[in-house]
Formats: sequence, structure tokens, C-alpha cells
Amino acid sequence: MGNLKRKVNIITLGCSKNVVDSEKLMKQLQQHGYEIRFDSEEASDIVIINTCGFINDAKQQSIDTILEYIDARKVGVISELYVMGCLTERYRDDLKKEIPEVDAYFGANNIKDILSRLGAKYNEHLQTQRYLSTPSHYAYLKISEGCNRTCAFCAIPMIRGPHRSVTIEDIVTEASLLAAGGVKELILIAQDLSYYGLDLYKKQRLADLLNELVKIPQIKWIRLHYAFPNSFPADVLPLMANEEKICKYLDIPFQHISDNMLSLMRRGSTKKEILELIANLRKQVPGIALRSSLLVGHPGETAQDFQELLDFVKETRFERLGVFSYSHEEGTHSGNTLTDEHTEELKAARVEAIMEIQNAISSEINNARIGTEMEILIDSIEGDHAIGRTRYDSPEVDGEVVLNEIGDIKPGLFVKRTITSASAYDLEV
Repeated sequence: MGNLKRKVNIITLGCSKNVVDSEKLMKQLQQHGYEIRFDSEEASDIVIINTCGFINDAKQQSIDTILEYIDARKVGVISELYVMGCLTERYRDDLKKEIPEVDAYFGANNIKDILSRLGAKYNEHLQTQRYLSTPSHYAYLKISEGCNRTCAFCAIPMIRGPHRSVTIEDIVTEASLLAAGGVKELILIAQDLSYYGLDLYKKQRLADLLNELVKIPQIKWIRLHYAFPNSFPADVLPLMANEEKICKYLDIPFQHISDNMLSLMRRGSTKKEILELIANLRKQVPGIALRSSLLVGHPGETAQDFQELLDFVKETRFERLGVFSYSHEEGTHSGNTLTDEHTEELKAARVEAIMEIQNAISSEINNARIGTEMEILIDSIEGDHAIGRTRYDSPEVDGEVVLNEIGDIKPGLFVKRTITSASAYDLEV
């Protein structure tokens, strides 16, 4: 038990899928006697940085974080430094040359190798268990790994490999353990929820999975993130409409709307198909909150394409929307065959133009909530007020509800309150 007093600090960058990977690693290390910290600024014997390598800004943040901890090591704040995740999966050899001060680099799916390096052995019995880094009342539930899509701009399939679904049995076991530990909201994540089950069961089985998860008594909300528009499983919609536990919320990135751009991006869908899907989602699930992501500045995007996108945002009135500027990625179809022709200034201006429209839409939608009673899940207490979310809001990416009277409220409680004021992204009671 020589590791009993060794402190390991896991720094997680990037998406919620990385959060789950870090949590599984932390559970394994905890069982081997390590004292676990995450995203901590305190001194630690060991720091492991779980990196993101998706777009340029994320890569730079990962590199900056590595350099920051190299400096911390030089002054004795930490003794060992390891780097894992998506950035190292893509650029391990380059990183070894450029930043040799790191003790070892590991890829995106190398938990067993990291454990071995730290004198620990992977415990198969812990594969459905986690050391939560989120507040104890909600957790991300990763139902698959990798992606089989061939979007022209995206490096994820190169980093994470092909789509691999987790069995329904293992997911339900993991969810049940989370629920037993106090989790009340499950946020289902994957690179592509729509594809779930095809590799294992030869058919889409997201609806079957949801039917099992709603049976867990302690779970009150189930939220769906990152569904691909093509072949969205239609049998999920009646469930979402009628099952109280499944939030009327769907994160479904469309990326663009002009047929020219959808073709250049290799999205596999047309403008007509996307508009029909959105109409069907809203028809079958009245009141659904749609979150989407758009990509501007991709090679070949004309002023006319962008105007089409602006019109799409105005007419569709997404409840939630994120906009990203194109980042040229080595090894992708766009990176290999197209020229990154647009200036960063033009890309930024296009992002700003869309978000200006979306801010006005969000403000109108939120203001319409004033005077209505809503169920709110309390996430935290901050000073003399509480912060919560409605079932139409996911943590970290969406708006919040500010409660000015705390009383006996505490994190993890569901309360009903009447909305008294609103801004573009937040509500207040």
C-alpha cells in the first residue's frame, strides 16, 4: 500500500465525454489507495491532464495547461506529470519532441497503460463505476465511443475510432450505481446517439435503452446530447413526448443548412430533410427545446450560403444554439483537400452575426416564461442565492435560474417556482 498517501490530481479539458473518462480513471486509482483530486490548484504528487484536440482553441488550451504544470513541477508543487486524451492521440510524437518534460504521454483510450505506469492494475469489476467530478445529483452517461460518420471537417473518428456501443446491461448497471449514489439526472452522451445499438444489435436501440433507464426509481430527469440528424431514431419521440422522466430536450448539431455546404461538409443530409426533421420533432414532442451547433467559415462557404444560414436561424428559432468557426484540421477531408480561405476576422464576424440573432430569440423565449411556474433542479448555493436549471437546460452549456430566496433549499433538490424576470440566457425567481 505504498500509494496510500500519494495525491493524484486529474485535470479534465474538453467535452463531457472526457469527464467520464477521467471519472473512470479516478475510480480505478482510488481503489489502489490514491488520494483523488480533480481540477485542483493544491499541491499534488501526480498530475494527469486529460486533453482535448478537437479544434485549435482547445488544442492551445491543452498545451497551455501542460506548460503551466511543467512550471509547477520545476518549483516543486508536483512531482510527476502525465498527459492523456485526444491531443496526445493525434500528436503524441510531436508532443514528446516539443515538450519532453512530461513523464509520459497516453492516448484517448489508454487507461490500462496509465494505471500500469502508476503501479496499479485495471480492475474489470469497476468498469461501470466512477468517481464523480460533477455535483452528486447529476452525471454524464456515455453510451458509446467513437464515430462512423465521415464529416469532412471532423477529426473525431481519427482520434476516437469507429462507433462502439456499450451494452444496454452495462449502461443500466452504471446508471443504477450512479442513482444509488444520489444522482437524479442522467445526461446521455456519445459522439452519435442516433447510431446507438447498430454495431451490437444490428438495429437502433436508443428507445430500448431509454425504456430501461426510466425504470430506475431515483432517476428523475434523462437528457439526450449529441444526436446525429441522419436516421434519427423515430421511436424515441413518443417516449420523449409521454415519459415524464425524459426531458423534452434534444442536442442535435445541424452544422449548416445550405445544400452547398451540407455537401462540402459531407453531412449526408439535405436542407429539405433537415427542415422536415425539425418540423417532425416539434410536432411529435410539443414544447421540445432544441439545442444545435452550427459551423461557419468552412471552405467554400459563400455569402449566399451564410445568408441562408442566417435565415435558417431566424426562422427555426432554436431554444439553444452554439456557433463555432471553422478550424483546419490535419488528416480530415477538408484539411487535406480544401484551402482554409476565410480570414479569422470574417469567421468571427459570422459567428457574431448569428449570435446576435440568437440572443434576441433567446430573450423572447425566456421572457415568455415570466409568470409561469417551472420545476427547477438546484445545482449550487452561491452566497445569498441559489443556482438551478429547468428541464430545458443542460449544465455548463445552457442558461440558469437564479433563486433569490434560499430558505432550506440545497443542491440536488427539485423545487417549483414562478419565474419573475428574464434575460437572454437566464431566468430569475
